[in-house]
Amino acid sequence: MSLTPEQRAEIEAQRAQPHTTLRATSPGMEARLYTAHEVLDHGLVRVIDYMGDDAAICQAARVSYGRGTKAVSDDKGLIRYLMRHWHSTPFEMCEVKFHIKLPVFVARQWIRHRTANVNEYSARYSILDREFYIPAPEALAAQSKVNNQGRGQVLEGAEAARVLDLLREDAMRSYDHYEDMLTPDEDTGKLGLARELARMNLPANIYTQWYWKIDLHNLFHFLRLRADSHAQYEIRVYAETMCDIVRDWVPQAYAAFEDYRLGGVNLSGKAVEVLKRRLGGEAVTQETSGMSKGEWREFVEVWG
Repeated sequence: MSLTPEQRAEIEAQRAQPHTTLRATSPGMEARLYTAHEVLDHGLVRVIDYMGDDAAICQAARVSYGRGTKAVSDDKGLIRYLMRHWHSTPFEMCEVKFHIKLPVFVARQWIRHRTANVNEYSARYSILDREFYIPAPEALAAQSKVNNQGRGQVLEGAEAARVLDLLREDAMRSYDHYEDMLTPDEDTGKLGLARELARMNLPANIYTQWYWKIDLHNLFHFLRLRADSHAQYEIRVYAETMCDIVRDWVPQAYAAFEDYRLGGVNLSGKAVEVLKRRLGGEAVTQETSGMSKGEWREFVEVWG
């Protein structure tokens, strides 16, 4: 990813102007503010603003004025309790606003999380840049034979080179036509197509960008799904970058999230029963478990 000199100057100017405030701040998040974190080949994630910290979560849970007199260790235990028992509203007291630059096909997957406020760059009013996501060779893979929405074997050699050439050529040709349709010509009387129509010809790997504001509870839900190893690579790398940011912002809440959500496992009633039978010495199989083949495969992946 390459920021323009104007973008770099804007970021440096923002970081060079500290503001005095009476509200709670997070040292880790203050260090992150405005900084552009590179993702994929042209993408970025940066924090524009935030509200709240670990103490705000505890304050909301206790419904008290000020930070109270509880020790840090008490706050840590309370946050872990809230996370363990799936409480939501205390975590909603913290919010963050991101600036995200991402490929359109990733944005269309991302926007399914309907718990955020979003304002996207408008291709009706502005012309999109000639920037496309072209995967690294190791990110090219065939369709998985066991997962209808996943990847399988990595493409290699001539096949990988051919796919990359097609992606580049198709993207560039589409953008050439986009520019041509937009451009008026007085000599020939060509008017130029409206931007809101010309954009329909652009491929899904072109980059867009948006401001995305969300509370911590719903952000944790997003990260639980998108930072998971089974998530699509192109959205997962954004989620992993955001995990690093959230870890600095609310370290106690993130530690609980990492333990109970990212590193935890949810069990169905049938899975609990199978575990009890196994602990009792019974040799349980898929046929005797009462689970479907898919449920059994997922159970075995975790419990062996």
